[in-house]
Amino acid sequence: MKRNVICLVTLFISFLNFSLIKGGEFTSAYILDSRLLYIEMQLNDVVNYKAFAQAIAGYNKMGKRNNHIVTLIDFTKPSTDERLYVFDIKRKKMLYSSHVAHGRNSGENYATSFSNKMGSYQSSLGFFLTENTYYGKHGYSLILHGLEKGINDQAKDRAIVIHGAAYANPSVIEGSGRLGRSLGCPALPQSISDTIISAIKDGSLLYIYANDKDYFKQSSFLAR
Repeated sequence: MKRNVICLVTLFISFLNFSLIKGGEFTSAYILDSRLLYIEMQLNDVVNYKAFAQAIAGYNKMGKRNNHIVTLIDFTKPSTDERLYVFDIKRKKMLYSSHVAHGRNSGENYATSFSNKMGSYQSSLGFFLTENTYYGKHGYSLILHGLEKGINDQAKDRAIVIHGAAYANPSVIEGSGRLGRSLGCPALPQSISDTIISAIKDGSLLYIYANDKDYFKQSSFLAR
């Protein structure tokens, strides 16, 4: 019975989704498309729908897309929770879920303050494009290109990259009540960092979400 209901809802949303797409552009179909994916990928009670919907809205707005991988970091969750998710949009599947650290000046267990400034040691919000990998002081690392002017476009100058770090390992939580913090990088547990970096490198979309009104006002990706 439950499966039949889900199928009917999926078909209904698919019909509405098709009806609202005009000329290859999405209008309110953004929401319907993300809802359909959310249901099909069985993300309820796992991923924040609002954050997911915004990530998909950004993905749709990218236009021509050769990469079907989308990464979401949800900073409304504490560092003690898994809050980084990697999705394969084409296969409609969540590939990975992981802990991730935030910047030391963004907050303690929760990230609540964000910046694009050099030396702020805060995390930045918004949409990024992944670029190439390299080996640095943290080992295998991934360069991020901030796509939003004034919000995260200083990411490269600030050396904001994805890398593994001991302070991002979940074992740290037991002693301190939270993960360790970075200088602004979304640092991952060492046990999974290489795997995730390899999965999302070379042109996939990353969205870092928080319930931040200033960001929502400024973001061109989420503008109606």
